[in-house]
Amino acid sequence: MCSRNWISRPRTLAFRLTLWYGTIVILLSGVAFLLSYLMVTRLLEERSDQELLNQVSTFESIFKAKGIDAVKRVMILEAQAAGERKIFFRLLYMDGSAFSSSNMSYWENIAVARDAIRRLIEGRPHVFDTLVDPNVGYRVRILYRVIGPGVILQLGQPMEHAGRFIEASRKILVGTLVTLSALSILIGWFMAKKALGGVGEVTRTAREITGGDLGRRVPVKRWGDEIERLAVTFNEMLDRIEGLVVGIREMSDNIAHDLKSPVTRIRGMAEVTLTTAGDDSGAITQYQGMAAGVIEECDGLLDMINTMLMISKTEARAAVIERTAVDVGALVRRACELYEPLAEDKGVTLTRRTPEGCIVIGDPRLLQRAVGNLLDNAVKYTPEGGFVDVFVVGLDPSRLEVVIEDTGIGIQASDLPHIFERFYRCDPSRSLSGTGLGLSLVRSVAAAHGGDVRVESAPDVGSVFSLALSVSGDPGRKT
Repeated sequence: MCSRNWISRPRTLAFRLTLWYGTIVILLSGVAFLLSYLMVTRLLEERSDQELLNQVSTFESIFKAKGIDAVKRVMILEAQAAGERKIFFRLLYMDGSAFSSSNMSYWENIAVARDAIRRLIEGRPHVFDTLVDPNVGYRVRILYRVIGPGVILQLGQPMEHAGRFIEASRKILVGTLVTLSALSILIGWFMAKKALGGVGEVTRTAREITGGDLGRRVPVKRWGDEIERLAVTFNEMLDRIEGLVVGIREMSDNIAHDLKSPVTRIRGMAEVTLTTAGDDSGAITQYQGMAAGVIEECDGLLDMINTMLMISKTEARAAVIERTAVDVGALVRRACELYEPLAEDKGVTLTRRTPEGCIVIGDPRLLQRAVGNLLDNAVKYTPEGGFVDVFVVGLDPSRLEVVIEDTGIGIQASDLPHIFERFYRCDPSRSLSGTGLGLSLVRSVAAAHGGDVRVESAPDVGSVFSLALSVSGDPGRKT
């Protein structure tokens, strides 16, 4: 099990981030340490070179002042004073052959570099060379310089102190690099796990939701970073999904409730038709009445289904909406003319105020149906002796409103937030015919024309519905 986890770990984002972080830190640290090592080595080498140049300058001054014999004596004394293992001197002719030197028993492997002699002959003031002598154990820095006519001084000394310092520096740098690499990996792993902790919360929440717990939400830590914004967005998405799921469940319950009665009646009529015998005129008349009832029930079901499809297509903007100039005043007048007989039969006074020139760009068929649904509700729920007033008002040059005010039974405050939902019907309206889709259709038509619908109502006082429309009919603009 552990081996499987280890194999799968490189696939995790935290492991990859740690790997990248550790690699970058190690590379940068390695480059920095290498540059530091090279700089220290160069500085020590320059310091050693300067010491050699100072010594050669001294011998050059002695040669000019006292001659070659004085140089030989001082050369031997200097070698004995410093230690024959610490320095050596060798006097050369211009062809590279030696004619005098300090004790060279310890430096017998150090030869004369012909290339250095050649460069001196070509005019170089001095030439440095570095050799590795197994007898010495350290690198040997050698200086060649012409100190007088036809005389070359070869001066060499081991870089023992510099070598020890460089070796110690190398060990310190390597140890520091290894320690820093380990710390960078641990810190990188901690930072990656800390930074991606919110992603883990999102993953765990998604798994719990997959298990059926739609009420779970990602804990939001107020850090103001990308993970917090991801958690907030994810929670908003979950709220939307939960709302949609709840809406679907409620809509399914409402559909089942509204379909149960007509389907039961249709089945009863069909059963009576099948079980009733006889061919007399009375039976035929009864069958015709049942058939008419079946057709009426089927028309009601088809109307409900068509209305649902229209709402869905309008909200999804899948339906082709006609965009023409519509005279809203004339449209309202035609709608009122259709409902005036129904209002007269109920004893309801229907009045209208429709000014001329109220033009919007939209689909006249959908707008007619939306206004008709509002009028139908106003007349249906207004008792005898009540009033229904319809008027059109321009709010500003870019929008107008169709207002339908009635003195009907009104709507409870608890029902107001839900009346535009599909199949929602207030308790008092259950006794009247309807599917609970009319106001939902009105809202979808308003949204498709860049508008909205609002309501103000109080029980036993009446309701005021305001259908706001954008003059341009642009669905992207809300009025």
